[in-house]
Amino acid sequence: MSEHRRKPPQPQGGGRAAARRGQSGSSSGRRAAPRGATGSSAGSHGSGSYGAGATERPYGGRAEARRAAQRSGGGRRRAADPGRGGRRAAPGGRGRAAAAGQKRMIDYPRHDRYGWRRWVPSWRLVTGMCVGFFGAMLAAAGLAYAMVGVPDVDKTANAQNNVYYWADGSQMVATGGERNRQIIDLSQIPKEMQNAVIAQENKTFRTDSGIDPKGIARAVFNMAKGGETQGGSTITQQYVKNAMLNDQSQTISRKVKELFVSIKVGAEVDKDEILAGYLNTTYYGRGAYGIQAAARAYFNKDAVDLNPGECAFLAAMVKGATYYDPAGATSIDPAATPAANKKRALSQMQDTLDKMVEYGYLSQAERDKHTTLPKTQNPRSNTALSGQIGYLVDLAKASVIKNDIATADQLEKGGYSIHTTFDKKQVEELEKSVQKVYKEKIDPEKRPETDKHVQFGGASVDPETGAIRAIYGGTDATKHFTNNADVTGAQVGSTFKPFVLAAAMKWGVRDPDGLPEQAQDERTVVSPKSLYTGKNKYKIKNYDGSVWHNEKGEEWLQVNDGDVSYGEPPEYKIDLREAMRESVNSSFVQLGMDVGLDKVKEAAVDAGLLPDSLTGTTYPSFSIGISDPSAIRMAAAYATFADSGKQREPFSVTKVTNKDGTLFTHKVETKQAFERKVADNVTDVLKTVVEDGTGTNAQLPGREVAGKTGTTDGNKSAWFVGYTPQLSTAISMFRMDDDESNKNRTFLEMFGTGGEKKIHGASFPAQIWQDFMADAMKGLPKEKFPEPQPIGEIINDTPSPTPTPSPTETEETSPTPTPTPSQSENSPSPSPTETCGVFDWRCEEEGENGGATDGGNANGGGTGGDDGISPSPSTGESPGDDSRGNQNGGGFLGGPNG
Repeated sequence: MSEHRRKPPQPQGGGRAAARRGQSGSSSGRRAAPRGATGSSAGSHGSGSYGAGATERPYGGRAEARRAAQRSGGGRRRAADPGRGGRRAAPGGRGRAAAAGQKRMIDYPRHDRYGWRRWVPSWRLVTGMCVGFFGAMLAAAGLAYAMVGVPDVDKTANAQNNVYYWADGSQMVATGGERNRQIIDLSQIPKEMQNAVIAQENKTFRTDSGIDPKGIARAVFNMAKGGETQGGSTITQQYVKNAMLNDQSQTISRKVKELFVSIKVGAEVDKDEILAGYLNTTYYGRGAYGIQAAARAYFNKDAVDLNPGECAFLAAMVKGATYYDPAGATSIDPAATPAANKKRALSQMQDTLDKMVEYGYLSQAERDKHTTLPKTQNPRSNTALSGQIGYLVDLAKASVIKNDIATADQLEKGGYSIHTTFDKKQVEELEKSVQKVYKEKIDPEKRPETDKHVQFGGASVDPETGAIRAIYGGTDATKHFTNNADVTGAQVGSTFKPFVLAAAMKWGVRDPDGLPEQAQDERTVVSPKSLYTGKNKYKIKNYDGSVWHNEKGEEWLQVNDGDVSYGEPPEYKIDLREAMRESVNSSFVQLGMDVGLDKVKEAAVDAGLLPDSLTGTTYPSFSIGISDPSAIRMAAAYATFADSGKQREPFSVTKVTNKDGTLFTHKVETKQAFERKVADNVTDVLKTVVEDGTGTNAQLPGREVAGKTGTTDGNKSAWFVGYTPQLSTAISMFRMDDDESNKNRTFLEMFGTGGEKKIHGASFPAQIWQDFMADAMKGLPKEKFPEPQPIGEIINDTPSPTPTPSPTETEETSPTPTPTPSQSENSPSPSPTETCGVFDWRCEEEGENGGATDGGNANGGGTGGDDGISPSPSTGESPGDDSRGNQNGGGFLGGPNG
């Protein structure tokens, strides 16, 4: 390396860094001398040192030297180096020394502090920033206040429609956006109505500023963390929310806008005007916006004529009509049954009246006049929703809500295009088929005791997709508001038997000789050729051969329809195909016990029924249909068999769009609920029911049809469920007084209805099915069902020893004639024995045929009768009690799967 590039030796007393720190802070332009020098200039280049003769001030280290230099006002200038030419300080000085002599606008980081203290702001800086921040916020708030306007109530009467489309893309109806509203003056609104909402919603309305800071903070925080949105807490805020129809987004920015509008309204608008605006814009349910529309929708009177009780009732509707309207809203939420809603509405109404008395708005004497719910009228008034359209719209709306596409409130605001699965032609054909039977057979005027309150329900599902093609919900959606295709509570009876057969073919029967803990593993899959008892009054046994007893030690004697036995004595054995064809109860009740009722339930759920719609799952009668699934679910479950075991959830909406684009598109999901050979064998057995059994009225010339009839306890409901390879349809029939004045709505018997001695699934339901399907199948290819593969083993094919008669078992001594289809598809209740035995409570109630006409149990429950539906002794409640009406899970959208 050359000599001139060799690193010079470091001077004593701190080295070159110290020398640099010792340079002068002078701005004269001279070369700086090392700090601590005695006046001598820098050493010559040839010396190779920086002032060997200088006297250096001792420092503890570089940091201390640097701080000392800063205290003395000196710069951090490099000491002059004659050999390198040195560096002159700029005029006026640069660096920290010069900066120290000048004040910055914001002294941050602080020039006169060192280390971490430089980053701690001064109190002056903090105070200044706070003043500036709040000043800016105040200015922004003032600007926002100036920019927002007071809402115009008249403009809220305009909103968008929801448009519903048929499956072919043509428009079905535009509804939901029309505003059933008539704005009236506050003088036309009773004082009791004004005071009812004040007492219930905002008792400080007359004195507050129009906003509730705590409520606003709570709503903003809840939305910020992703929780549910919340409405305004004061009447003023709610009025502003109702009036801001042009922006219904649930965002923080909208809430902020609502806040400033509420402040302006509270400051500039008279309280009476705010109250009138609120009462004229609030939604009360039933499509009614405003108090005048609500008075008409619920009571068919003008608002000025409302009494205090009706005012308190309507104040309750403001809370949310879905859960307070006495008519119920089970299509939106299965929990919103008429009974539950009435209970909630009455409680809320009474609470409002009590508060009105407490706040001095109502006298106690007047309050005491209103202790029950006021009578309300039919909930529908929109003629565009008449006929079946209202039921279709309800079903589609419920689907949109259940799938979290939009809330009920958002749907009411309008602006959605909802594309459905409904086939217009099939909907019309199904309605015509029902009306044809009703017109020809049902005559309430001629036979009021038997033909009044007759109702039908129906649904048709595409097996390949699960799409609901048609429904029949009732006579007219504007007159009969319960959708009979969905939730009714009508038990399905013997149409449940195919699920028992499917369970026996899927899992098999348990080994009667195996240990209890091994029974679930040691099973034998059942062939349709397996033999089971066809004996009437058969004593039901557990899978191991022991007699079944309930908690009270009572036995179960299963009765067949007509009180007859099937098969040759003394064994009365028939194969399962014949048992299904003739709908023999004793065969399927015992089969269900052998398979296990838990497996029967699992098979029904696998096929597509909702778990919450299944009841009495621990009693033998479960296998013969004491449950009450909807017509939609029954059609969808049978569709699983139609498509060789492939199960798809029934659905009614294919796509939903709005101004923002496509919100939802349905995707068909398929699962293999049953092996192909299981489903195809069930179908093959059900074909014989239509070809030569109880369902012959459902035959379609030239087409293969599989199906099952069903009639239930006390002849209170009748069904036919059947399918071709292309379409599955369920039809129900029942009598139920659904007059709102009848608080205990129950199913009624159908003996003599339509001039028939007894209603069976083979009668009117099968006729309606056949008439509808004949039209629905026109133009479609005549497809055949798959040929079933052999399955399972023949159970019980060995003769059993001749039973010995006992006091508790009735012995048949001669063959019983085979009943006609119209006689045999019923499912009678357990019968008393000849000596009455354990069924002593039924001994004196035998009917003409020897079967009980009105069953019961020691607890006083039960209904007895046609379908072998016996009471539930452990609870005092009958699994087959038709008044129960399992409203929470039997519907198309009820329960967790909605």
